[in-house]
Amino acid sequence: MDEERITEHPILGTYDKGRLVTFTYDGKEMQGYEGEPIAMALHANGVMVHRYTAKKHTPRGIFCAIGRCTDCVMVVDGVPNVRTCMTPLKEGMVVETQYGVTTKKEALG
Repeated sequence: MDEERITEHPILGTYDKGRLVTFTYDGKEMQGYEGEPIAMALHANGVMVHRYTAKKHTPRGIFCAIGRCTDCVMVVDGVPNVRTCMTPLKEGMVVETQYGVTTKKEALG
């Protein structure tokens, strides 16, 4: 898991690893370090797609990693459009792929 981990963020800088915590991504249990950006934990677990666009249904993932774009937005604990590149990971978070502005693939039509 650590060989894929991003260790320095362009805005947040380096950080001290928090404790290892468990979270779920689309119903699968995963682990990451408390306080690291959610996107970093997902990347370390091999997750590259965070959302699908509403219009063309194209996959998006980490792009700018500084909170300026919306490519990394996901549904976190039921809240859509969370910028995962800037949101710290916490124990027990529920992270879901976003389809348009929801967690439902059907929303894309």
